[in-house]
Amino acid sequence: MRIALNARILQAPRTGIGQYLVELIEALRNDPQIELELFHGWGWSQEVPQSALPGYSRWAALAKQVPWAYQIRRALDQQRFDRGARKHQIDLYHEPSLWPLDFSGPMAMTLHDLTHVHYPQTQPRDRLAEIERRIGPALERAQCILTDSQFVADEITRHYGVARERLQVAPLGYAQRFHPREPESLHSCLAAFGLEPGGYLLCVGTLEPRKNLAQALRAHALLPETLRARFPLLIAGMAGWRSDCFAAELQTALAGGHVRLLGYQSDQTLAELLAGARLLLFPSLYEGFGLPVLEAMASGVPVLLSPQAALPEVAGPAGIYLESGDDHGWCEAIIRVIEDQAEWQLRRTMGLQQAQHFSWKRCATITTAAYRQALEH
Repeated sequence: MRIALNARILQAPRTGIGQYLVELIEALRNDPQIELELFHGWGWSQEVPQSALPGYSRWAALAKQVPWAYQIRRALDQQRFDRGARKHQIDLYHEPSLWPLDFSGPMAMTLHDLTHVHYPQTQPRDRLAEIERRIGPALERAQCILTDSQFVADEITRHYGVARERLQVAPLGYAQRFHPREPESLHSCLAAFGLEPGGYLLCVGTLEPRKNLAQALRAHALLPETLRARFPLLIAGMAGWRSDCFAAELQTALAGGHVRLLGYQSDQTLAELLAGARLLLFPSLYEGFGLPVLEAMASGVPVLLSPQAALPEVAGPAGIYLESGDDHGWCEAIIRVIEDQAEWQLRRTMGLQQAQHFSWKRCATITTAAYRQALEH
């Protein structure tokens, strides 16, 4: 099978979908019957970019100011894609996000979540209009639709009326860099941040409303002063849509000296930061999967999270679930797991066991079966 994968998203700094694509490509390459051709927008290759395209953030900001920028870029991409698809004699096209290019042959697509439905403000207006115009026909055209969770599969059926038999749930996995680490191996990385292994709490995610990071700030602020000093709260992630909505709370927390904003971190640094954390706080209101939860469990770090969307599918019985808005409940849970070593160890063990249910090999196996199913239609 000669498969075309749209890898254009790898031009941007890697967040969830980018990580999905990189790990899926690596896992699919273990199948000798699959030959991958990656479309990058400007051309084709079989190589995965090692980093984001230089200047991508500036281009993305400029595109928001240029009328019809998304439509123009899309038309140019389509021309290059058509030429490459003919040249490489593509059997099937896989779109790993929600905006497929046109292709005359079989097509599979991955729909990770319905953020564009629940949080349309996260998309620039022109791009949202194109998504809304194109996604319905794309779902009708796709021979197979992959999702990361049963929750999202059910959402797609309810919102778009897609028949259940056309959906395949392919849960994500975690990269090999996420694993328990001895404290000694973390000193070099953590020293650069002035941290000690096990001596901080961590949030991972783009700064935007649905991530609900203000919940973590409020819970941390309620901790006794001694615990706040011993366990500062670190937030790792890029600024996103309306990150200003909790700017006042964030500035107050930063001024107190016990909350630190780390910004976007490299893959390896993030893996070491996760492994060294006492807890991961993940109060997100909406996730199609929630990779940081799985990565934390695989690293031997207990997770406090909200029972929303697909998160219970990922954390299972290992997660400590707390409702959004229950500031004192979050605070009490943090204190309990920090101070009760037996509870911390139990949750660590349960998390490691839960993580074993997920792998990129399994995700690739389900994806390959979906390809074959699509080719049979």
